[in-house]
Amino acid sequence: MLRTGLACGRRAMSGSVTGTLNHVAIAVPKEKCIKEAASAYKSLFGAKVSEPMDLPEHGVTTVFVELPNTKLELLHPLGDNSPIAGFFTKNPLGGMHHICIEVDDIEAAIKEAVANGLKPLGEKPKIGAHGKPVMFFHPKTLTGVLLEVEQK
Repeated sequence: MLRTGLACGRRAMSGSVTGTLNHVAIAVPKEKCIKEAASAYKSLFGAKVSEPMDLPEHGVTTVFVELPNTKLELLHPLGDNSPIAGFFTKNPLGGMHHICIEVDDIEAAIKEAVANGLKPLGEKPKIGAHGKPVMFFHPKTLTGVLLEVEQK
């Protein structure tokens, strides 16, 4: 069961946010080529690597690295106003950006997360890189971790 790590006295979650790890996202700085970064992960892990996919509605280009038990998502800024630009202010070399958990019912997961003090980054879910609804939650409300939940 996912725990918020927030103040004592919060109720335990009922499990709506419980699911499998879909991916760990790694931000690749604008100065680096995402294809070169993908090649490095492919060589290191002997992994299958997707082609870069631009997601203008999210302001990023993504590449997925498939591992035996999960995926890595390489994120690269798409344009000067990319929402991940701020991440590079604090982390100029890039690094781990977020984790993504698959859930059976995204609406129930959002309600439960909000009831437990997590702050959603948006009014409603958007369609993510896998063509499924996703919602992000502010890292300040979950022990410094940016959380993405994705509909199975």
